[in-house]
Amino acid sequence: MAENNLTGKRIAFLVTDGFEQVELTEPWDAIKEAGAEVSLVSLESGKVQGVHHEKQGDQFDVDETVSQASADAYDGLVLPGGVFNPDALRVNEKAVSFVRDFFQQSKPVAAICHGPWTLIEADVVKNRKVTSWPSLKTDLINAGAEWVDQECVCDSGLVTSRNPDDLPAFCKKAIDEFAEGKHVGQTSDNHSVLATINGPAEDQQSQE
Repeated sequence: MAENNLTGKRIAFLVTDGFEQVELTEPWDAIKEAGAEVSLVSLESGKVQGVHHEKQGDQFDVDETVSQASADAYDGLVLPGGVFNPDALRVNEKAVSFVRDFFQQSKPVAAICHGPWTLIEADVVKNRKVTSWPSLKTDLINAGAEWVDQECVCDSGLVTSRNPDDLPAFCKKAIDEFAEGKHVGQTSDNHSVLATINGPAEDQQSQE
């Protein structure tokens, strides 16, 4: 479909060791098939280790480190989950700054499972409607988000899903948002103003 044509778009995937492998590979393949150029960004150069839940998965080549990468060069960002991956990212200042810059530039961001942990550290979830792996619910609410239990939630360019079972809906909505481009409600200041004027942002649950 024309609205899903990502030709000419560059999408970053931010991970470090311990990411849930399928939450990288399925969106990666779907977004690449839609025409985008995809790039794997991590804390260090070399390779990163994926996991299948508690079991070790494959290794993947890093294209760019967070020290080299800039949100200016990308049209969107994907944050896969896995427990260890976002826990390491959220204590790395350069990774958190990289994530925050996408919001400051009003660019779409898609985070699944434990991925929103890094969003909390970047202070970009206040007044946003989101979902996640259930154990993040309290953390997100404490950070000012409205948490809902749905397979895919879209709020002004921020796409979130709960777990690998939600990947079909997550990939579809992420591609939709990347195709649309910048969203004025993505920045924290603009979103607060819009929430005051229009009331809480409506969530959109992707349909298969």
